Amino acid sequence: MLSSAEAAARLAAEGPNALPDAGSRGVLAIALGVLREPMFLLLVAAAAIYVVLGDVGEALVLAASVVVILVITVAQERKAERAVDALRDLSSPRALVLRDGERLRIPGREVVRGDLLLLAEGDRVPADARLAASAELQLDESMLTGESLPVAKGEGASVHSGTLVVKGQGRAEVFATGERTELGRIGVSLATLESEKTALERETARIVKIVAIAALALAVGMALLHAALRGNAVDAVLAGLTLAMALVPEEFPVVLTVFLALGAWRISRHGVLTRRMPAIEMLGAATVLCVDKTGTLTENRMTVRDTPQEVIDAAALACELEPFDPMDKAIVAACTKEILERRKQWTLERDYGMGGGFLAMCHVWRSLDGLRVVAKGAPETLLALCGRNDLLPEVERAASRGLRLLGVAEAQWTGPLLDDPARYPYRWLGFLALADPLRASVPEAVALCRRAGIRVVMITGDYPGTALEIARQAGIVAAEVLTGKQIAALDDAQLAHAVERVNVFARVLPQQKLRLVSAYKAAGEVVAMTGDGVNDAPALKAAHIGIAMGRRGTDVAREAAALVLLEDDFGSIVTTARLGRRIYANIRNAMRYIVSVHVPTAGMAFLPLVFGWPLLLFPVHIVFLEFVIDPACSVVFEAEESGEDAMAQPPRDPAARLFDARMLASSLLLGATLLAAVLALYAWAVASGRSEGETRAMGFAAIVAGNLALIFANRSHERTALAMMRQPNPALWWIVAGTLAALAAAIYAPPAADVFRFAPLAATDFALAFGAGVAGVAWLEAWKVLAVPHLHREKGKPERG
Repeated sequence: MLSSAEAAARLAAEGPNALPDAGSRGVLAIALGVLREPMFLLLVAAAAIYVVLGDVGEALVLAASVVVILVITVAQERKAERAVDALRDLSSPRALVLRDGERLRIPGREVVRGDLLLLAEGDRVPADARLAASAELQLDESMLTGESLPVAKGEGASVHSGTLVVKGQGRAEVFATGERTELGRIGVSLATLESEKTALERETARIVKIVAIAALALAVGMALLHAALRGNAVDAVLAGLTLAMALVPEEFPVVLTVFLALGAWRISRHGVLTRRMPAIEMLGAATVLCVDKTGTLTENRMTVRDTPQEVIDAAALACELEPFDPMDKAIVAACTKEILERRKQWTLERDYGMGGGFLAMCHVWRSLDGLRVVAKGAPETLLALCGRNDLLPEVERAASRGLRLLGVAEAQWTGPLLDDPARYPYRWLGFLALADPLRASVPEAVALCRRAGIRVVMITGDYPGTALEIARQAGIVAAEVLTGKQIAALDDAQLAHAVERVNVFARVLPQQKLRLVSAYKAAGEVVAMTGDGVNDAPALKAAHIGIAMGRRGTDVAREAAALVLLEDDFGSIVTTARLGRRIYANIRNAMRYIVSVHVPTAGMAFLPLVFGWPLLLFPVHIVFLEFVIDPACSVVFEAEESGEDAMAQPPRDPAARLFDARMLASSLLLGATLLAAVLALYAWAVASGRSEGETRAMGFAAIVAGNLALIFANRSHERTALAMMRQPNPALWWIVAGTLAALAAAIYAPPAADVFRFAPLAATDFALAFGAGVAGVAWLEAWKVLAVPHLHREKGKPERG
């Protein structure tokens, strides 16, 4: 057995127990990827043209801009990479080890050579090890050998990293970790595999590709038109490049990369691990939240109440050798030292699991007096076997007080072991009462879900009366309860109809959770499902959002789930739902802003040529705007807190596209009105006889002002910019201050003004330009005041039990 100090030394010397990381990229790889983006290629091309024109100063400015944007983008992506790396560390399989004589649950990557592993059903073996003890241990080694049947493993046999314990228990000493394991030698090739993109990433990539193709076509048209109207082929190509730069929405992928990675990181800080990014996309759409009772709604600290000691001692013999279930832990903790010694000295001949109609755990022990059969479990099962159904009313009375009763029975046996545990001649011993109090935070969290239109459903293996009492305490609407037996008697159509009205399911077997998930999906619900056992994995995988328990959950459940609750707390699920809505809303707000801001930029790159006015925008102006747009997207919008009413709105339609027609239309309209305001100001400046430098400075100041106004307006699509002032966002004010300072320098500092081809503006002209930019966006604020409250009254805010 290792000490903590020895383990730390070996971890430092031999490295973490992990395969080579294929997902994390170095700075150089990120930089090369960024340089392949269309915007950077266009900037490089523009700088090259300025070199051809002999304008070395302009070329150097663009080259410096490329370097600065590259550094900013790499920093953003590295921040996202680090967030993902932190999540990857959390998501590694856990291991139960013995160190310093104590049991420790540690990340699999911290396992070292010499560690003593404690293996149980549902665990993923974290490293290559040799068995020191085995109790009916069987492993699924299909990922290494391709053999689908479980393999029995006895003392002295090797178990390999990545294999799955499907039955029994064991202790094993680690002899190889990381790349030195069998899986490690095979898994090095995994470093070449590419990770799959999410639906949002595919959707935005498709739109960027379409817009990029359109931008290229329009840029060619712009160049040809410029050459036809004004001659000079080099200037024509430069004008075409400017238009292409103004059109390409290269911020879309940045927004998704940063928002999803940092969103998952933020969620992890609230005790929830995101194992699959698409889960974040679905969180805001969940309509039904199916949760366990024990440990999720309750505190998962079972205590034995009002039970005779002989019943406790007998029940302890029906508990697992290495108790993992909270009830087993409570029973073993309450039994006598004599029984603890018997559990060590006697031989466990047979361990019957719960299944079929036998809802109990049964152990057959070989003692000096022969075989002793002990069973604990559902009272109705054991009372029927013992002929004591007259005691069933006691179960109902106890359940009404929030107590869970287990039946305890035993039998003496001298013949060969039976395949069916129900055939032993049981003698009734008594009830064992357990209590698990409701978590204090649950009633408020359930009420919040109801206001958000999320229906909370309890699924438990407990007695119906106990389930209804806990549901009442939690605030779950529960007019009736459906039991596992009743579920088994219903066909799929009947079950789909039943789940529309039932919010509490009791005496449910793990495999029945899959039927419930399918029934809710058939009823048109978006289902989030919690689970912790091996048998829960199919339901977790089938649910739109599978949520595994981090503390009591098996590795199989964690791997099947999209989210993992590190503290098994129901409040964490509700917090995650709020954060999920926040992430999706912020992504949409950022996308609205990006679509809107590109309209006046592209329009003012093209229209002055059509009207015969001086060109307003050159590549250096587009670069300036990118220094505003990029941080606004990846910093300001990402940092926005969810609104006060985020959990007072119904779930979003899961079929709704991020770029739906309404969102695109409103964003394009907002951009078009800003374009109209800037165009009108520019036309007035030309007509009033302002110099070309003054006209360009006024037009550009109007675009920048409109850009800032768009940031304020798009912080929320429903709350006004003035109302949002009460919601702090320090990054917003830094960007506003930096933008205004840079704009003032570009107009009034001679060296910068020369690069931007500006002339100093009078204070009144600057104010006029700024006012025009803000005016182009102001109608949206009026719409929020006049139309949004009316739309909310029509939409309503449904509450669901």
